[in-house]
Amino acid sequence: MSKQFTFLDGDKPHPLCKIAAEQVQDYLINQKDWIHNFGLNASQKGTVIGKMFGVLVVKNHRNETGYLAAFSGKLGGANHHAKFVPPVFDSLTENNFLNRGMAELNQMNQVISEENEYKLQGYLDRISILKIRRRKLSNNLQQELFNNYHFLNQHGEEKSLNELFAQASYKNPPAGAGECAGPKLLQYAFQHKMKPIAIAEFWWGQSPKSEQWKHGHYYPCCKEKCEPILVHMLDGIA
Repeated sequence: MSKQFTFLDGDKPHPLCKIAAEQVQDYLINQKDWIHNFGLNASQKGTVIGKMFGVLVVKNHRNETGYLAAFSGKLGGANHHAKFVPPVFDSLTENNFLNRGMAELNQMNQVISEENEYKLQGYLDRISILKIRRRKLSNNLQQELFNNYHFLNQHGEEKSLNELFAQASYKNPPAGAGECAGPKLLQYAFQHKMKPIAIAEFWWGQSPKSEQWKHGHYYPCCKEKCEPILVHMLDGIA
């Protein structure tokens, strides 16, 4: 199995990944299922957000070859779309701990903003206390979020983001870890007993000002956010 799984060869994807990626790209050009401004149409309104997409060639239990597709982060403001695998953890689920915590943080921010208008010592003391509470709540929410991302490998072993990045000597997982296309694809494959064969990711949309990503080009899985996750997920495969 380890000899079969492949990443990019330089900037060239596995031939089956290239076919899969071209099918996904054709869908992105022609789909009417959702709205997202990739910055490719000058007349389209809304914030421009380019996206990294990924394809994973797999074999199922009947030895049939196919592919899975995923996008990084959210697409069109949502986590779920019919042509793509779901997130590892859905942070948009109604009334989950994250939404409740963010509502509490927003309330604190509002109180701090309002009371900041007053310069009396009593208000300043209250603001200081609120800021300490806000920082603690924010840190606790972040840690709980990281603990809700669990990643599988072919052995059925499951580890959280906090565990994986601690093993890799990171102080904390970076923001957005676990939201990239590669981990989403492998998670779905392992959950459904599929055998990964090859993976490729490509950028779709306008290039961010601070990055070198170009529309339609292929790129390796990101090192900062994905390497500790993929070391675990690809154990015994790559």
